Amino acid sequence: MVNRTRLVDEFLELVKIDSLSGKERQMCDTLKRKLENMGYMPVEDNAGEKIGGNSGNIICTIKGNKNVPAIMLAAHMDTVVPGIGKKAVVEGDIIKTDGTTILGGDDASGIAIILETMRILKEENIPHGDIQIVFTVAEEIGLLGAKNLDYSKIHAKYGFILDSDGRIGCAAIKAPSQHKINVVVKGKAAHAGIEPENGISAFTVMAHAIANMKLGRIDEETTANIGVIHGGTATNIVCDRVEIEGEARSRQQDKLQSQTDHMRDCFIQAAEKLGGQVEFNYEMEYPAFNVPTNSAIIDIMKSAATDCSIEFEAVVTGGGSDTNIINSKGIVAVDLSVGMTNVHSVKEQISIKDMQDAVTYLIAIVQNVK
Repeated sequence: MVNRTRLVDEFLELVKIDSLSGKERQMCDTLKRKLENMGYMPVEDNAGEKIGGNSGNIICTIKGNKNVPAIMLAAHMDTVVPGIGKKAVVEGDIIKTDGTTILGGDDASGIAIILETMRILKEENIPHGDIQIVFTVAEEIGLLGAKNLDYSKIHAKYGFILDSDGRIGCAAIKAPSQHKINVVVKGKAAHAGIEPENGISAFTVMAHAIANMKLGRIDEETTANIGVIHGGTATNIVCDRVEIEGEARSRQQDKLQSQTDHMRDCFIQAAEKLGGQVEFNYEMEYPAFNVPTNSAIIDIMKSAATDCSIEFEAVVTGGGSDTNIINSKGIVAVDLSVGMTNVHSVKEQISIKDMQDAVTYLIAIVQNVK
């Protein structure tokens, strides 16, 4: 039975910890101590050294007493900004921010749910196979922890990543690939008041390109966005350099490539028309994943939902998560809802009942692994 008070107290303890991406040291030490106090032997990999952070990922393998495939239970330790000095407010069933920072339920809720699940499995002597707990760093800045996880220590066949919003019982089984796009538009500097005709505005080239670009929702599987623009040094100088950051996402690789090529062509054509130059570069930020609806992990989740009297729903997400990387390593993984809402905002909140139900569902998932 879920210990509501313990779950809430632990969640409130975790959200108080400052744990921005790359600065998860205190969170990491706290979680290792908690796992050790439960009788487990967590290890920390060297992901922090690889990415320039102050903490690695936590990997903790709990040996089971059932001859079933090993599973991974995962969540990430880092938060976005504004995430310093977080103060949670409890109002009835809702835990929310005080309005000045994020709550950090993304992903302290996933961590708290995993910890409570493991305590109940141990207290009630519930049989289970091997369970590998993974708490990653730097998820919010490019899934860097999952990308640099020491997979030589992982033998899980299935992965359940607790890092999604939505109703309890929902699991993301499809997510897109993302191309990270960086563009430099070069023009020609000139005095904007004396001889503007001798200049070539990089802003004008960029604006022409973006005006002719398909952005936003391209189709049900594909999106694109221009998100960051840097350029210019003074109002009296025709801008000769603009740096642009954007992205394209799709669940289909050919559509992703087509959208990326389209964005590149728009920049090149604008530069050719107006006399500028363009440097267009992109890289794969993360690959897509697609868990078939007839796979064993879906059967596990359906059976667990029936046991808990909740409705299972396989959903499609447009976001990226550690789940994308973990699937690419040969582990069949899904992203489970923990009920968090308004994430990455000062209006973030979560329902206590949702967290309790998520624990109950996760225990049932563990019991239904075959």
